[in-house]
Amino acid sequence: MIPMVAVVGRPNVGKSTLFNKIIGKRLSIVEDTPGVTRDRIYYVADWRGKKFILVDTGGIEPRSDDVILSQMRRQAQIAIDKADVVLLVVDVQTGMTDADHEVAQMLLRAGKRIVLCVNKVDRPGDPPSEVYEFYNLGVGDPYPVSSVHGLGIGELLDAVYENFKDLEDDNDDESGIKVAVVGRPNAGKSSLVNYILGEDRLLVSDIPGTTRDSVDAVKENDFGRFVFIDTAGIRKKNKIYDNIERYSVIRSYMSIDRADVVLIMIDASLGVTEQDTKIAGYAHEQGKASVIVINKWDSVEKDNRTMKEAEKKVREALKYMSYAPMLFISAKTGQRVEKLYPLIVSVAEQHSRRISTGVLNDVLADAVIKVQPPTDRGKRLKLLYMTQVSTKPPTFVIFVNSVELFHFSYQRYIENQIRETFGLIGTPLRIIAREKNKKE
Repeated sequence: MIPMVAVVGRPNVGKSTLFNKIIGKRLSIVEDTPGVTRDRIYYVADWRGKKFILVDTGGIEPRSDDVILSQMRRQAQIAIDKADVVLLVVDVQTGMTDADHEVAQMLLRAGKRIVLCVNKVDRPGDPPSEVYEFYNLGVGDPYPVSSVHGLGIGELLDAVYENFKDLEDDNDDESGIKVAVVGRPNAGKSSLVNYILGEDRLLVSDIPGTTRDSVDAVKENDFGRFVFIDTAGIRKKNKIYDNIERYSVIRSYMSIDRADVVLIMIDASLGVTEQDTKIAGYAHEQGKASVIVINKWDSVEKDNRTMKEAEKKVREALKYMSYAPMLFISAKTGQRVEKLYPLIVSVAEQHSRRISTGVLNDVLADAVIKVQPPTDRGKRLKLLYMTQVSTKPPTFVIFVNSVELFHFSYQRYIENQIRETFGLIGTPLRIIAREKNKKE
């Protein structure tokens, strides 16, 4: 599982500037006014080949009675509780304050791995003597940085990286296919996992948002071993009022990142909502094997055309996932739930499938004969060679004489020919065009 690093500290010490510098984007709002970052902002960062979730938090004022500052403190506490490593940011120009000490004590009581960042050391060379004052916080060595100029960021991230090495991660030790059950709130995700387990292990309620965090549940049967990850429902951002639910959204996307197969749960009584398309889109963008699961099918009045019409509407709404198989179920009654297992196994295998270069180029040659590549201003596209470079998802590189001539429509045609020949049901494909020059 990807580690989580929370950036915390009192207001106006430069947390958001540091966050932006690490991720290389201006994502967090930066102002000199305390309290600008009220919500936790997260981003998948990378250091020395290791991915981690970086979470920016609002400033912590331990003793403030201000309503907004109190809410910010609560949000930061949630991030601290769930973080694997905490990046404590202090300000060398202000010096150590009582608030810094109280935040440090909060982290120590939580038993967190702490990396101390002394920010606003804006001059290169030996750090000023004021940096060493922060040893009094009792959280370890201070790392002087300038988040504005980028000084010392590498050494700081090295210290964070060292904390990843011995992190316990029981979930990733689980053998079997990891299956993330995702969807909008109240789509029946927990009901499905409970039916699979044959027990009421997960809290089920008609109140959206009952599941606050991701829960793993292991199921073994004749089809193999499955690790089901029941995730909190994902809402639209403007409907996420509760601070805990904001964190649940992060965990849901993290569960997709971690999964081998994603079950995208659609409420049959509502059809595909805008939020469903965003959830499915995220799984597609991450290259995950997916199954579209239409739940609560028992509650729908049906005739002999209902299922076909429902499938057509879902396909229209999720056009970019035409490869994903669809199953109509009832988690409440167990209708067709048993059919999930062979589907999951099948799409997981397709997601990991590797095709030999010789066979691929036979398919490519046949495709070119059937439909000639396009021309532009008298110059015709030539597809010279194709090879598979990776799996999960299957990714292919095609060498061409001109990348500009390899239009999206012809790429889609080649993808369809690959699917027609090899199936690859349930998994997205990646096709990368590379230009082969005369010297090569």
